[in-house]
Amino acid sequence: MKLTLFTDYAMRTLLYLGARPERLCSIGEVAQAYRISQNHLMKVVVELVRSGHVESVRGRSGGIRLGMPPEEINVGAVVRHTEDGFDLVDCGSCIVAPACGLTGVLKEALGAFMSVLDRYTLADLLAKRGDIAAIFASQEIGALDAAPIRKRRQELALQKEA
Repeated sequence: MKLTLFTDYAMRTLLYLGARPERLCSIGEVAQAYRISQNHLMKVVVELVRSGHVESVRGRSGGIRLGMPPEEINVGAVVRHTEDGFDLVDCGSCIVAPACGLTGVLKEALGAFMSVLDRYTLADLLAKRGDIAAIFASQEIGALDAAPIRKRRQELALQKEA
């Protein structure tokens, strides 16, 4: 089974916010940390706010943060909320569907998949919160250190073109 990017980005956002419970974060910051589209992430965050998983604070000093404690954010519930459907195959258009055993097997497999996700909360995924926060912090430092290098490479590339 493959989850959509929407669900992937939703879980990434929750992990990011959960690793930084002490402050508000911006959507741009989250997008930059994961190197993902800010526009797509905006749509994901709107839905997470609508569902109550994320809280949005408007204004100059605004941003986003978890809308509930990590212990109350169930992974299975988030996946169910962010996925459109769970049809692993299109059995409805298959002529042998009424006599085929694959439909039942896939339904059972999906049930097992969701059952595992239902056993975990965001708090479980953040058990190594310090490690997650450290990864983001080192990435931010690395991005800052790499900025002059990228600028110099761009200048050299422009000189070669001229």
